Amino acid sequence: MLRKFLTPVLLTFGALLIVAAGYWNINPDSFSSAPQHSGPENPIDFYAINARSVQYLPDGRVQNDMTSERLEHVQSSDTTLLTEPRMNLFRGTELPWKVRSARGEVGPDGNEVELIDQVRVERTDEKGRPTILTTSRLTVFPQKEYAQTQQAVRIDAANGVTTAQGMKAYLNDGRMILQSNVRGQHEVR
Repeated sequence: MLRKFLTPVLLTFGALLIVAAGYWNINPDSFSSAPQHSGPENPIDFYAINARSVQYLPDGRVQNDMTSERLEHVQSSDTTLLTEPRMNLFRGTELPWKVRSARGEVGPDGNEVELIDQVRVERTDEKGRPTILTTSRLTVFPQKEYAQTQQAVRIDAANGVTTAQGMKAYLNDGRMILQSNVRGQHEVR
């Protein structure tokens, strides 16, 4: 008689134990309708520290070189993020345009470099006169030797200071077109 009573009690207890274990293992987040992300939205597929890239002209002279303290490639957009990028745009001459910024982004094909925060472009001409351009953001097209921005620009040259809103720079011939709100202070020598 004890056996008839003990068998259903043990089976009921076992069934309750299985139900309880299943209940505790259910994840409450599985009922939410929002999808879960398993990783970052822009995974970095590779990075480099103290990276350097050099491009040459067909005749073997240096066209430009670029260094960066850190380079991170974003797989999903095929862009490259730069930390403290430095560029020298030689334009086939010995006197390069020296470009630097706090951060940068290189487009998928490498033909466009977006410089962000504390952008500084320096050049010294054949007579030793410096020209320094500063802005908060600058897009450089190294293959076209062209740069542009819609941000405020300050140009310190040997003969004065010029400020403007927006600029287009043709680096191969040293020509800059200032877009609007152009102000200048020039010294007569």
